[in-house]
Amino acid sequence: MEKGKGLRVLDGTMLKIIAMISMVFDHVGDMFLPGVMWPRMIGRLAMPLFAFCIAEGYIHTRDKKKYILRLGIFALISEIPFDLAFDGKIGLGHQNIMLTFFLSVLALKLFDIIRGEVKEDTGKYSVEKSICGTLVIIAMAFIALLVKADYTVFAIISVFLFYVFKNSKHFLRTGVGVAFLALTRTMGYYCTTGLSIIPLLLYNGKRGRGLKWLFYAFYPGHLLILYLIKMAKF
Repeated sequence: MEKGKGLRVLDGTMLKIIAMISMVFDHVGDMFLPGVMWPRMIGRLAMPLFAFCIAEGYIHTRDKKKYILRLGIFALISEIPFDLAFDGKIGLGHQNIMLTFFLSVLALKLFDIIRGEVKEDTGKYSVEKSICGTLVIIAMAFIALLVKADYTVFAIISVFLFYVFKNSKHFLRTGVGVAFLALTRTMGYYCTTGLSIIPLLLYNGKRGRGLKWLFYAFYPGHLLILYLIKMAKF
């Protein structure tokens, strides 16, 4: 039995709820409390948790194509609320995180196709194909950068790390993904990113209550609500 397994009390649903609450703090801070650090610092927990959950969703979904399609559809749905909430107008200056996660799982699918199955004689994946698959991940990360998707390269790589280390010990898997985000984005309120390791280490590997559509609807829904509050306030 892996050490500390008995302390894992959070399922996938609980992780997503923590991530959503964190995101609300972040967006409220960004939209209504400019210059105030603590809401943005709480908000830094959201990205590692969501990236981990996206990787978990890809691993456990029964239909990866539908999973990718759902993320793509909600990326489109979310773009107008995202633009209105943060720019006050519709434009292409900055795209929403659902687009980034769509690109992330699309990259994982391409990675799997290129890497193929494990070799029967060695029980391992082809090194050459794995390298080619990783290059596709990097290419997709730069596409995210070019289209100005939220969290760009950082989101793509973190989702990939949470995925590719799926068979490693829990501490290593979560530690690598969180460390990547924590060490590459350290300035200002990003200093609290590493604290996301705490709920991730408490993850028990169970799906939880699901509430799949709630989580999809939450992102564009809370952005639209915050935008309407902002308009009513001013």
